[in-house]
This record gives sequence, C-alpha cells and structure tokens, in this order.
Amino acid sequence: MWDLKVKDRQFPVSSFQFRQHGFTLLEVMMAISIMAIVLIAVYRMHTQTISMSNAARFHTTAPLLAQGKIAELGIKSSTELGGDSGNFGDEFPGYSWSVSVEDVESEVLGNLAKNLKKIDVTVNFNDDEFVYGFRTYKLIEEE
Repeated sequence: MWDLKVKDRQFPVSSFQFRQHGFTLLEVMMAISIMAIVLIAVYRMHTQTISMSNAARFHTTAPLLAQGKIAELGIKSSTELGGDSGNFGDEFPGYSWSVSVEDVESEVLGNLAKNLKKIDVTVNFNDDEFVYGFRTYKLIEEE
C-alpha cells in the first residue's frame, strides 16, 4: 500500500478519507426553492407598494382638482350653471371630471330652497379605477 508523507511523517493512504467538494442535488434544489419563495414575496410586496403609491397620488390630487372645478363653477352666473364633463388635459393625463347641478327641494328651507342648487363634482382616474366625489350647495341670488 502507498504511504503519504507530510512533514516528515508517513501515513497510510487508507487512513485518509477522500471527500469530493461541492453540493448535492438536494442541497441545490432546497436553496433554489428558498430563493424562489423569497423572490415571490418581494415581488408581491413591490407590486402592492406601487398600487398603494398610485392610490395615494390619486387621493392627494383628486380633491385639488375637484376644488378647482368648484372654483370655476363659483364664478359662473346662474344661467351658465349646468352639468358638464371633460378631462384635465395633458397636465393630468388619465383624470376626467363630471359636474351635475340639481335643484334642491326641502320643506324645512321653504322658499329659500328655490334658489339653492346642489352641485356634485366627480373626478375619475383611469376609467373609474379610482373615483372621488365632492358635493356642495350654492345659493343663487334672485335676478
């Protein structure tokens, strides 16, 4: 039998256990499955973050746009006041608006209700993916 000499000592070759270096197939498959589970969780979290960011952006922008429309309606005369719809142009792509104006009927208000208008402003984003509604009342002066 062969002997192995290391630093002036001799060892029989049979006393050494030769081991191959590397990973078994089972270890590699377990590592890949753990990585897949972690990556799926990270992907879901990322898509949820993007969705929440879009919702937060809408709920910040829509009230300001609705307030702008109400301000535009505030300067119109009572004869110009009516339902309308449109979009906000290139400054706010994907956003649209609609306005409806109705008379108010109330027994409590009596004759004062004749001059009161209910104004609903609705701001939509991406074809009703997000919807924001705003209602106000305007007292129209008698002419």
